[in-house]
Amino acid sequence: MNNRNQIHCFVLATLVLPGFAAAAGWNIDPVRIELSNAEQAAALTITNDSDQPTSIQIRALDWTQVNGKDVYTPTRELLVLPPVVTIAPKAKHVIRVALRRAPDGTRELAYRVSLQEMPPPPSPGLVGVQVALRIGLPVFIQPLSGPVVPNATWKISRLAPDKLKVEVRNQGQAHIQISDFALYVAGGEQPITDEAVSSYVLPGQGRSWLMKTSPAVRIADGRVRLKAYTDADIVDTEVALDKP
Repeated sequence: MNNRNQIHCFVLATLVLPGFAAAAGWNIDPVRIELSNAEQAAALTITNDSDQPTSIQIRALDWTQVNGKDVYTPTRELLVLPPVVTIAPKAKHVIRVALRRAPDGTRELAYRVSLQEMPPPPSPGLVGVQVALRIGLPVFIQPLSGPVVPNATWKISRLAPDKLKVEVRNQGQAHIQISDFALYVAGGEQPITDEAVSSYVLPGQGRSWLMKTSPAVRIADGRVRLKAYTDADIVDTEVALDKP
């Protein structure tokens, strides 16, 4: 990269999208796939809204969580076809997603469909940054027992006068997606701290966040009101402060 007129690099962005996806000139529908023993396949439509052809590599990934971190590994339990597609400008292509194993008896299974943009070779004399996007779409497999639900339990600990730790544990049999949450003192109308997130918590797993508050905030009765928005419901409850 000695020549400043030929600076070229790739930026890889991973997106977990809660709604209709539009990225790098793509539109993707749907952005979350749900399969079951009765419905083992689904169609994913990618629209190229740009004026250039786009090539995309598509992979199936097993999705687990360890200590609050997402872990992805290649899997053959989910079939995606075709594995590579080139879509002409203003055209559409349909991707087939199918389950290749039996669902679990009682617990929801989770996978992701990874769509990796394959950018063309850089043009001679390119100046700037060429962006390659990777989008991960969640795929959930309903268990043989039928529809299941999450069961989120919340814990809040004071770590310092200006720091709280918020933890959630999913003890249910289905995922939960948390979009954002806020904490209030009892009777208060303004949050003492809040967090905008888009986090999935899989069955049997948990996540945590460190939250800053003003040192002037006093929680006299040792209880905090929690308000959280999830894809299951709206949580509005009081939580007793725990010791860390």
